[in-house]
Amino acid sequence: MNLQKLFEMQAKLDAHIEQEHPVQEGEDRLAKKILALQVELGELANCWRGFKFWSHDQEPRTTDKCEMCDGLGNDIYFTGSYDNGTLQECSEPCEYCDGTGDDDSKNPLLEEFVDCLHFILSIGLELNFTDIDVWKVKETTTTNQFIKCFGTIYNIHFQKTVNDEVPREMYEHLFACFIGLGEMLGFTWEQIEAAYLQKNAINHERQESGY
Repeated sequence: MNLQKLFEMQAKLDAHIEQEHPVQEGEDRLAKKILALQVELGELANCWRGFKFWSHDQEPRTTDKCEMCDGLGNDIYFTGSYDNGTLQECSEPCEYCDGTGDDDSKNPLLEEFVDCLHFILSIGLELNFTDIDVWKVKETTTTNQFIKCFGTIYNIHFQKTVNDEVPREMYEHLFACFIGLGEMLGFTWEQIEAAYLQKNAINHERQESGY
């Protein structure tokens, strides 16, 4: 797990963002990063779906729909002539997804996870915590793990608001909870790092295009 590499990449992205969106006078950017992390964590939970006891569909969103067939799995085409009334609708399996309707090259759950990781790294940079000890914390259920992460994020905000500083151990605990969540969602660190590199490049492109 090469966190130093990710912190360095995140620092470059943060600098790029600040160049395009300078910090305003009186702006508490750390608070905004903390709120952004909570929002992204909520989107991750929504993509996981395992807490939705009211729904029969609790399967994580680990594939996206094929854009070529719009998730239908079939290519629709027409034969015959409209003028003489012989026009017929035909279909055949989509060649891009082999008729599944899914785009296996995309994993929305993993993408949401690395969106959270971007803000966790950025918060660490804001607090000047980049040389950290790494461990993992895991609750008994994934639902409880999400709640644990939300609570740890809020604790950092509360600590900063009350004491104007955050203990390094508190940030390390957030990272430990998040790493534990990643394992519970079924991700390896290699998958996480590869997805982070890909999304980091996209985020740079977005800044270049006036996002």
